[in-house]
Amino acid sequence: MSDKILQLIYTFSKKFKDPETNLTFEPRNSNISATVKNGNVNIFLMMNGNIQDKYKKILNLLKEDIEQIPGVISVNIALTSEKKSQKTEKKFNINAKNIIAVASGKGGVGKSTFSVNLSVALKTIGMKVGLLDADIYGPSIPRMMGVSKKPEMNKYKKLIPVENFGIKCMSIGFILDQEAPTIWRGPMVMKALEQMFNGVEWGNLDYLIIDLPPGTGDAQLTLAQNSKLSGSIVITTPQEVALTDARKGINMFKKVDVDILGIVENMSYFMCDNCNQKHFIFSKDGAMNEAKRFNVPFLGKIPIDKKLRQQSDEGRPCCIDDPDGQISRQYLSIAKTVDKLIIN
Repeated sequence: MSDKILQLIYTFSKKFKDPETNLTFEPRNSNISATVKNGNVNIFLMMNGNIQDKYKKILNLLKEDIEQIPGVISVNIALTSEKKSQKTEKKFNINAKNIIAVASGKGGVGKSTFSVNLSVALKTIGMKVGLLDADIYGPSIPRMMGVSKKPEMNKYKKLIPVENFGIKCMSIGFILDQEAPTIWRGPMVMKALEQMFNGVEWGNLDYLIIDLPPGTGDAQLTLAQNSKLSGSIVITTPQEVALTDARKGINMFKKVDVDILGIVENMSYFMCDNCNQKHFIFSKDGAMNEAKRFNVPFLGKIPIDKKLRQQSDEGRPCCIDDPDGQISRQYLSIAKTVDKLIIN
């Protein structure tokens, strides 16, 4: 019911244009956001410039429309503004030419697997690459990269990244017990993330790939706002339940002015060993259609593959274990596309 109400809200809002930018108030416009819970509607409209009267007129008309939607109990519309401030110095600094955040709106869509194999693919095409596992609560990079030793500290009291396959890696998983739960509150998480940026001797890198935690919470916003991100890649599976959360990730990056380099459709299909046919277990082309909707690049499809799962569990990235395989070629293609997008 809430999804249907939300769809109708944007149907009404698309009738109006931002008085300052002349853009319609549709879902891809980050200046409007709407939530619906138990029939209660909350809408936030970002105001540009000082023409408040024109925005208020739009709000009143929009509210009248929304109140007519069946199932709506209350409508609250807030007008917000964002003061233009001078750019502040980023808190997290690494000597990397490009920093890319790999994100997903929800867990379990293969974000860490993608981060590992993208890193190795970039290394394969001649780049100096670092891989930062920023998922404090569920670090997967140590296992997937096949490393378990703890990082050492240099004379400047900075941690030296653990290296494998030519990739410099850092993860909280190198420091904590593998099976111990990470029961940390927000400030501790932020301190740990800052330490993995500023307290690590990364050296000179062409690319730092950051495997973000799933979701759009404090950790993701802090990294997006305090590190010099060159762009982001959003990972999703094709079904609607995953795409709903992927949209949140896309809109988060838009709000903090981080370029979206593209969307990747993971677990796109399964190739049956017996019939040699593609089976679209999680629906079909969902991420591709979403990329078109948001007008961002679609970077490619990666299938469900038993061998890829085994490689991840055993710490053998596919581009190392099977460099001529279909999935390895797909990762190399994505790496080359990303490199071109960054240059251009």
